[in-house]
Amino acid sequence: MIKKKTEDLSAMLSQIAIHGIQEKKGKDIVRLDLRQVNSAVSDYFVVCNADSSTQVRAIADSVEDEIYKSTQTEPWRKEGFENADWIILDYLDIVVHIFKTEKRDFYGIEELWGDAETTRFKSA
Repeated sequence: MIKKKTEDLSAMLSQIAIHGIQEKKGKDIVRLDLRQVNSAVSDYFVVCNADSSTQVRAIADSVEDEIYKSTQTEPWRKEGFENADWIILDYLDIVVHIFKTEKRDFYGIEELWGDAETTRFKSA
């Protein structure tokens, strides 16, 4: 029963994060379901990209705001705000990766987790 509640919470957090991304026009939004991947560090990765560092920061702020408004949860860890080429918001159950477009292509997160079930979402 506890495992089911944790899965429900992580799925809900990923949906809230996706909404925050869509609010700031994030592009190519993908959710990787890592729950069935043995070496996974999280239940979900949510990945998107933006054309500028300003938009990367705006998306990260939007995700944080939306998750906080809904759950009063702060990220356990966040990195990348200095250069805003790639910002990571780590909520333990979900990790949100927000890239500048060229950095996303370079790092290829989706290819690294090729075993994960992938769901694509429309940008707003």
